[in-house]
Amino acid sequence: MPIPEDVTGDEIDKDVRQELQSLPKGLAEDVAKNLVMVARLIDEDPEGAYGYSKVALRLASRVAAVREAAGFAAYASQKYSEALAEFRAARRMTGNVELWPVMADCERGLGRPEKALDMAGAPEVHKLDKAGQVEMRLVAAGARRDMGQLDAAIVTLQSPELASASVQPWTARLRYAYADALLAAGREDEAREWFAKAVESDKDGSTDASDRLAEMDGVEFVDAFDEDEDEAQAQAEGESEAEAEGEAVAGNDTEGAEKVVDGDGDGDEDDLKD
Repeated sequence: MPIPEDVTGDEIDKDVRQELQSLPKGLAEDVAKNLVMVARLIDEDPEGAYGYSKVALRLASRVAAVREAAGFAAYASQKYSEALAEFRAARRMTGNVELWPVMADCERGLGRPEKALDMAGAPEVHKLDKAGQVEMRLVAAGARRDMGQLDAAIVTLQSPELASASVQPWTARLRYAYADALLAAGREDEAREWFAKAVESDKDGSTDASDRLAEMDGVEFVDAFDEDEDEAQAQAEGESEAEAEGEAVAGNDTEGAEKVVDGDGDGDEDDLKD
């Protein structure tokens, strides 16, 4: 797959670069460039990122960072079985548990919420850092919702991290998930309160909490760009109708002229000769 000229491979994380040092220099550079493309595209073009991850995987399947990148690209493309296999491979290579929550979420994606809940109660969870534990809690709540256990999902999200006044990288997503679960359970007033709290903590726009809150308040958003497109389309349709009417009028005028020339309207050449 083509690599843009501005991608050098030096953009990758230093830890990943260190892993690639086990490869020949030229090969390491090629792998690094493909990993950069995975990171660049994974949010906006998951399928494109997946394509670059497959190239990197073909070049260096024994590098844990490559297996992890391939896992996230497959995960973003909703290829959960493939993602889970790559995450398991990366975990075997490194021995760490950082990927445990996303592995559990792959189980959800494969329609196995019970398996995700089993993983949420496994000893590996205690080895996760705070961010990982919060992520695991989000996955467990999602699994509860998959199973139709809304009240259990709400209880799962009720934690010291949710109640904390300090804003952490996970705060907005945790509050959003809690608000969404409350809304699904029909507890609209509480849901509105927590959507508002999610908005307060969502400094980088990682959720659509503000839109959900506005929707609950009955506010409708109109996309100005879509409006312009509609107006342009209406104008084009109007012009097309006008042209069609003009052609019809012109056709009638031509027909009338032929009748005048013909004289009796029968189209005989004799009239033209006369």
